[in-house]
Amino acid sequence: MAGPLLRSLWSTTTRRSFSTSKSAYLRFGHSLSSLRAFSAATASTAAAGAPNSSLDPNRLRNVAVIAHVDHGKTTLMDRLLRQCGADIPHERAMDSINLERERGITISSKVTSIFWKDNELNMVDTPGHADFGGEVERVVGMVEGAILVVDAGEGPLAQTKFVLAKALKYGIRPLLLLNKVDRPSVTEERCDEVESLVFDLFANLGATEDQLDFPVLYASAKEGWASSTFTKEPPADGKNMSQLLDAIIRHVPPPKADLDEPFLMLISMMEKDFYLGRILTGRVSSGVVRVGDKVNGLRKTDSSTEKIEEAKVVKLMKKKGTTIVSIDAAGAGDIICMAGLTAPSIGNTVASTEVTTALPTVELDPPTISMTFGVNDSPLAGRDGTHLTGGKIGDRLLAEAETNLAINVIPGMSESFEVQGRGELQLGILIENMRREGFELSVSPPKVMYKTENKQKLEPIEEVTIEINDEHVGLVMEALSHRRAEVIDMGPVPGNEGRTRLSLTCPSRGLVGYRCVFSSDTRGTGFMHRAFLNYEKYRGPLGNVRKGVLVSMGFGTITAHSLMGLEPRGILFVSPGLDSYDGMIIGEHSRDTDLDVNPVRAKELNNIRAAGKDENVKLSPPRLMTLEEAIGYVASDELIEVTPKTIRLRKRCLDVTKRKSQSKRAKD
Repeated sequence: MAGPLLRSLWSTTTRRSFSTSKSAYLRFGHSLSSLRAFSAATASTAAAGAPNSSLDPNRLRNVAVIAHVDHGKTTLMDRLLRQCGADIPHERAMDSINLERERGITISSKVTSIFWKDNELNMVDTPGHADFGGEVERVVGMVEGAILVVDAGEGPLAQTKFVLAKALKYGIRPLLLLNKVDRPSVTEERCDEVESLVFDLFANLGATEDQLDFPVLYASAKEGWASSTFTKEPPADGKNMSQLLDAIIRHVPPPKADLDEPFLMLISMMEKDFYLGRILTGRVSSGVVRVGDKVNGLRKTDSSTEKIEEAKVVKLMKKKGTTIVSIDAAGAGDIICMAGLTAPSIGNTVASTEVTTALPTVELDPPTISMTFGVNDSPLAGRDGTHLTGGKIGDRLLAEAETNLAINVIPGMSESFEVQGRGELQLGILIENMRREGFELSVSPPKVMYKTENKQKLEPIEEVTIEINDEHVGLVMEALSHRRAEVIDMGPVPGNEGRTRLSLTCPSRGLVGYRCVFSSDTRGTGFMHRAFLNYEKYRGPLGNVRKGVLVSMGFGTITAHSLMGLEPRGILFVSPGLDSYDGMIIGEHSRDTDLDVNPVRAKELNNIRAAGKDENVKLSPPRLMTLEEAIGYVASDELIEVTPKTIRLRKRCLDVTKRKSQSKRAKD
């Protein structure tokens, strides 16, 4: 009876599942070797098919998010990450540097990947400040598409033109995203007007017909939704970013790449890890790379290609959401991180051993200003910092130049280094990072980098957009006239009564230090945006843009008794109890000339008892300068003393007698 029953069970139920189920092998007594053979065959089949699907470039979309400062790029990235299931620990999750979180700005570009409808989107968040334009130039060559974010209320501004020009240069067809449409002042007519302004900007920058046919979306990154049609309040099921993600997949082409070619990757970013060493980030131009592969580091020279290193790929990584994951292989078109090489830097090529030609490097706009970094030689040097010597300062600056191509470092005389950059904000961020790392240094005021063409002196000119209240127009125009600015356009701000927008061109040297003056003149109600325009003919010397200073000629502790007598002379930068030395600047003089004063004079004591009590010392709060304000304030014969705890201003020559003799010699 058992035999027919067993045959019946076999024929009705088990035979159908035997071919696919591993449990059937065990249930009917098959050997362990048969099970191992089954598992090995299944694993080999899966392994053969998996790489082809995971390395397929058609499922990739490489997209950069570009915009003017404060138009909502980083907030948009937060919403896209959350839409695709990433765990966001805090707002502005892509801003990983401490200074970025403190100041609310994006300083360096970051790459992450998200998954949407079986597609992998490599998203690049870029800075919006003109000083960090090199970060945009560096990464825009890695992508096939871009989201141009424009504030629907403000419209396209100076940096919008800069980032759009870079995208169009690489043949990218951007998607226009009008952000902040939920504001009460933004109407459908205003959005149409902004769209027309952006179209004119595309046309003026030489866009092709295909690029001029850009798709337009409307969004509120703060509220977390995007729409293909104008709306103030989308339906409940439309309050998400799905329409923007669908538009990216529909309009951004996948990378054109060949997996069968030899491996090639251009390095666009670099960071250092204590355990892995250099982590190189870039886009794989062709081929496939796997962990353990032997690769070469190549550098392109004027006439040929130089091999700088041969190494093995130790680790491959990708940032997915807000976490970094290890991967075994990566194919052409993907953006990855690689560890294992020690010599290549940004702009170099990593390639298979059979490749002998490097990829072309990215061309960056030239720097416009320079500052000289040197050893702190003041009488108070060495009290706060741990890195004091010129050698350590030079090593730190050269390491910065490796990771930031927009900064050039040129060694100078007597342990000094000329650092060239895009603006005082960029160099100010570098100085702030160094002082937080324990460096002490002296910094010269910024100098504009001139050009000479056809025996004619040229200087960098910046495009400036200013939005202010009507009552401040006269004050701002007068201040900018002293700085050789020229007005291009002037008119009311749409949707804001009592506000005026000015468009000007101004020399870079005229804008150094003006932001603080502008905030004071407009009582903090004005907005000023600037971006590099071009080099033009030298516009002549600037007018009177700063008064003289109060210079200390005493060494010791500053006393309240002395400051009480100095307060009518000008605005003080110091308070009682601080240390002072000969040549240190303690305030701004009320006149145009410098004044030597003694801030350490104490009240003389005697043995005569006074009938009345001593007069009370009442001092106004001192004007405390930030690092950026100090960079814009100092004159050519002055220096900034930077330590981890304090920022002081001083004369380049500390001795008062030598300073007077030098000024007399200059007059003669």
